[in-house]
Amino acid sequence: MKVKLENDERLEDLQCAGLKIIQNKNFYTFTSDSVVLANFIKLKKTDKCVEIGTGCGVISVLLSAKTEFDKIYAFELQSEMARLAEKNVLLNNLDDKIEIISDDVRNFKQYLKPESFDVVFSNPPYMRKDVALNSNPIKNKARHDETLPIDDLCKTAYSLLKFNGRFFVVYTATRVAELIYTLMQNNLEPKKMFFTENGKGKVVLVVIEAVKGGKHGIEVL
Repeated sequence: MKVKLENDERLEDLQCAGLKIIQNKNFYTFTSDSVVLANFIKLKKTDKCVEIGTGCGVISVLLSAKTEFDKIYAFELQSEMARLAEKNVLLNNLDDKIEIISDDVRNFKQYLKPESFDVVFSNPPYMRKDVALNSNPIKNKARHDETLPIDDLCKTAYSLLKFNGRFFVVYTATRVAELIYTLMQNNLEPKKMFFTENGKGKVVLVVIEAVKGGKHGIEVL
C-alpha cells in the first residue's frame, strides 16, 4: 500500500523480503537492538503475541518475514510513534497480522484478556534517569525507563502470558543482574541468554528468553 511521507520522514529498505520502513528524524529511530531481537525471536503460526513499546513498528514488521505467527498486538505509549507504526503496518500490507494499540501497555486489560498470549517481546526503554537526557522529549521517553520501569515491564509481561508463555527482551548489558533478578521475582525464568558487543570488544546488550513458570536452568549462547 502507498502511504504519504510527511515532512522529516524518510523511507528505508529493510533489506528483508521487500519490507520497507518509514522513520522520522525528529523521533526515536530504531537501532541494532531491534534487529538483534527480531533475529532471536522464533514463533509458531498459532502464536498470539504482544509487543511492548513498538516504536516505529520495525520488530513486528521484520517478524512478518522472519517467522510465522497468528497475530501481534503492538503497544506504543507515544501517540506520534504509534501513528508512525500504523503507517508502517499499512505500508507493508500487514494490517491483518499486526494491530497497533496507542496506549500504555500497563492499561492492556482495556483491550486484551490477561494470561492469554503465547509470546511477549520488547525492546523497552532501559536507560536510567541519571543518564544524560536528550533535548527531544519523544526520544527521551523512548530511551529512559521512567516511562516503563523494569519491574513494571516484567509484571506486565507475566500478566499477559499464558503458563509456559515466552518473554523475549533486549536490555543494556550493564543492568543484566537487575533484569535477571526482576524476571525471576515475577516467575519468568530465564532460559536462553546472549550478549552482543559493539565491534570494539565492549559488551553493550543482553538478550534473554524467559519462560513463565519455567524450570531453573539457563543456556548461555
